[in-house]
Amino acid sequence: MVRVIDVLKERGLSAREAREAMTSGKVRVRGVPVGDGGRFCEPDDLLFDSTAPRLQLGRDAVFLQVHPRWVVVWKPSGMLAVRAPGRDGEPTVVGAVARQFKQAYAVHRLDEGTSGCMLVARDLESQERLKALFEKHEVERRYFALAQGRVPQEPRRIRSVLLRDRGDGKRGSAIGPVPPGAEGKPAESEIRGVKGVKLPGGFCTLVEAQLFTGRTHQVRIHLAEAGHPVLGEPLYATRAVTERFPRLALHAAVLGFVDPFDGSLVRWDIGLPDDIDRAVRGAKVAG
Repeated sequence: MVRVIDVLKERGLSAREAREAMTSGKVRVRGVPVGDGGRFCEPDDLLFDSTAPRLQLGRDAVFLQVHPRWVVVWKPSGMLAVRAPGRDGEPTVVGAVARQFKQAYAVHRLDEGTSGCMLVARDLESQERLKALFEKHEVERRYFALAQGRVPQEPRRIRSVLLRDRGDGKRGSAIGPVPPGAEGKPAESEIRGVKGVKLPGGFCTLVEAQLFTGRTHQVRIHLAEAGHPVLGEPLYATRAVTERFPRLALHAAVLGFVDPFDGSLVRWDIGLPDDIDRAVRGAKVAG
C-alpha cells in the first residue's frame, strides 16, 4: 500500500499539481474521487485523469458504472437520495441521474448523512426488476461505521422486528409481541468490529455491517440498540455521541448483485471515504 500523494508524484505530478488534481476531483481510487493525499491505496486502484470534469469533493455525485438500464452512483454525505418534502430544489442522487439520462427511478435509498454506493434505475421495468432483488435479499450490501465503544471482532447476527414508532416517536425494535396494526418488519444484520481506535471523547470501533434486509435506518438502529451508536448519529444516540463526528459516520462501501437482464455479476467495493479513513488513520489504536 502506498500513499496517494506518492503515487501521483511517481506519475510525474508535482506536489502542487497533485493537490490541484485531487481538489478538482480528477484523482479516483476504486472509482471514487479522493482529496486526501495521505491515505493509502494500491497503485493499480488509482486513476488520474487530467481531462475529467471538475467536481466538488463531498458535494457532487459520481457515476461509478453506467448501464443501459441502471446506474451505480457514489453519493456523498449530505446529499439527498430522493426529493424530500419541503426541500424542493436541493440536489438529489435520482435527480443527478435524471439530468444526465432523462429518466431515473429510485431502487433503494441511503440516508442523507450516509455516503456510498447507491443503485438507480433508468426505466420503470428496470426499477421493478432491481427492486425485486432487494425484496428477495439477493443484493450484497456492506457498510462501514465508526461506532461508540468496543465492538468485538467476532461476527454478531442481529435479528429484530422494526416498528415505525417504538413508543417515543422513533423507529426501533419491538420489545415483545408486535402490537396489532403496528406494521412491524423483520430486520437482520451482521456486525463485526474491524479496528478499535481512540478518538477525542473515548474509544470507538470501525465496524463492518452486512445487511440481509433493507429496512429504514436498519444499521443505525441495530448498532444503537446493541449499545454502539454510530458517531454523528442525530436520532438514536446522546448528544455527546452526535457531536463526536461532523456527520453520520456511516458509509455504504459494497454493493453487489446479479444483473436481472444479462446475468452478469456487478460488484463495487469502494472502501472508506476520506473523512472516515482520515479519522481511523490518525487515531490511536485502542488497547
